[in-house]
Amino acid sequence: MALLDTTLWHNTMRQWLSAVALAMAILLILALALRLVRGRLRAIAGRTATYVDDLTLGALARTTRLFVLVVAVRAGATLLSLPAQAESLLKDVAEIVLLFQIGVWATALVTGGIEHYANVKHKDDRGARTTLGAVSFALKLVLWSVVLLMALENFGVNITTFITGLGVGGVAVALAVQNILGDLFASLSIVLDKPFVIGDFLIVGEFQGSVEHVGLKTTRLRSLGGEQLIFSNGELTKSRMRNYGRMAERRVVFKIGVTYDTPREKLAQIPGWIKQIVAEQPQTRVDRSHFAAYGDFALTFETVYYVLSPDYNTYMDIQQTINLKIHERFEKEGIEFAFPTQTLILERASKS
Repeated sequence: MALLDTTLWHNTMRQWLSAVALAMAILLILALALRLVRGRLRAIAGRTATYVDDLTLGALARTTRLFVLVVAVRAGATLLSLPAQAESLLKDVAEIVLLFQIGVWATALVTGGIEHYANVKHKDDRGARTTLGAVSFALKLVLWSVVLLMALENFGVNITTFITGLGVGGVAVALAVQNILGDLFASLSIVLDKPFVIGDFLIVGEFQGSVEHVGLKTTRLRSLGGEQLIFSNGELTKSRMRNYGRMAERRVVFKIGVTYDTPREKLAQIPGWIKQIVAEQPQTRVDRSHFAAYGDFALTFETVYYVLSPDYNTYMDIQQTINLKIHERFEKEGIEFAFPTQTLILERASKS
């Protein structure tokens, strides 16, 4: 009993043990309560079509262990007589952890809400999803800025003076990081003007790939070879690019050559055969087919048609079928494809 009455930091051991016991009990109660509430919400979410319970469940799932621990410690400390400095420090730490946890909950709500809205309203609209991604980032940036300012105010920092100082120093910072700011405003231009969106296939100079991510400073593409291509947003908005993601249909031009000894009546029939072969293919629209030119070693025919799909694999499948059908028809008609040849004519000089 004498040991329990021993004083340590202005509190008896009995008081310390009571405080620890209360903290452990609160910690256990909060952990069980969170588990029960999450289980209950999960069961309700499985039976309802509304998203509010899913959103709440997602936010509660982001409850940090640090927050639960600080709440338990703060509750246990109420049984102790602490010095004013220690009490003030514990109070400040608890408030900062609470602000951080509120920021985590709010971030989960913002992220989950925007993702739900995008999936319901703009499931197949890649441009809208890119814009909503930027909106989500901006909201989270504002949210955590407010949390930071409140935390600084909690430490006694004059927020008004701090913001004024940021405004004055911002001019110097802007001059020092003008390239970064240029990329930042370029990212806003990409999001608002939508020259491309996530998923579009771009050709920028000698580089090409599908857009994977539009960030504040850079845009990342995944090339056909698998490597990631990274462009600064400022550089990208100043570049001339080809956006195949906006292609509604694909224009195809191809040429074939036949030998010069092909009969004239069959030369006149070849454009009609090719038109018929192309027209028989699904998702095609024939434009023209003509005997176009006398080449160095071939009589050249040029054909133009449209594939009614932007998909490259679809185009290649159709072109392959057309090539095989043309080869089959020419073989049937006895027409030979031309290839580079040279005719050497030898003349014997006459004797005088």
